[in-house]
Amino acid sequence: MRVRVAFTPGEQVAAPLGIVIDVLRATSTICQAFAAGFERIVCVGEVEEARARSGPGVALAGERGNLRPEGFDFGNSPREFAEHHGAGTLVLTTTNGTRLLLAAAARCDAVVVASLLNLDAVTERVLAGGADEVAILCAGVEGAFAVDDAYVAGVIAAALAGEPDDAAAAAIRLARTFASDEDGIGGGVSAANIRRVGLDQDIAWCARRSALEVVPRVVERVGATVALAAEPPIRG
Repeated sequence: MRVRVAFTPGEQVAAPLGIVIDVLRATSTICQAFAAGFERIVCVGEVEEARARSGPGVALAGERGNLRPEGFDFGNSPREFAEHHGAGTLVLTTTNGTRLLLAAAARCDAVVVASLLNLDAVTERVLAGGADEVAILCAGVEGAFAVDDAYVAGVIAAALAGEPDDAAAAAIRLARTFASDEDGIGGGVSAANIRRVGLDQDIAWCARRSALEVVPRVVERVGATVALAAEPPIRG
């Protein structure tokens, strides 16, 4: 298996299978929301698009400036979903992660959502799928490199144990420089932005490796929206 890494959304890296990472916090929130019981998550690019989809059986989640938009049911904190029993559809919009999902769905035949929370489940699913080539795609911060996503890309690339391109090899080396997952995702701009708005606990929450067994995947792309469903783990 050839393993490629794109550190920023602007890199037009494509493969039959895309693995999307926005560990702080969109992909972590997606995994936690499915674990809470939501059946479908629809990702949209803008706040007004999300509001337009509000209705019975639909909850809204997202952030701008790391804070919940006015009138939304949830922000973009996975901790909000930990004690919540969800149902129906969640509509999600974030600054970086949901936009990368839209781009990935246009470039890759299949797309799965990865975080530290579902690390084992997603790597087992990817390995079982037998793809010849995968692209690990990092959301970054407003188009720029983010060490937290690069760290998780390196952890996943190492776990896949395939043939890394130079970017994947660099990500693996970067990941090995950190003593813990929390150190790996907690030292960059993304973490600083989260701390600035008093959501420090989200960092430790997102660093809980393989706490969940869901594997979110893109099941539909229509216009500027992407719909996700969750697959069970291989061992399930």
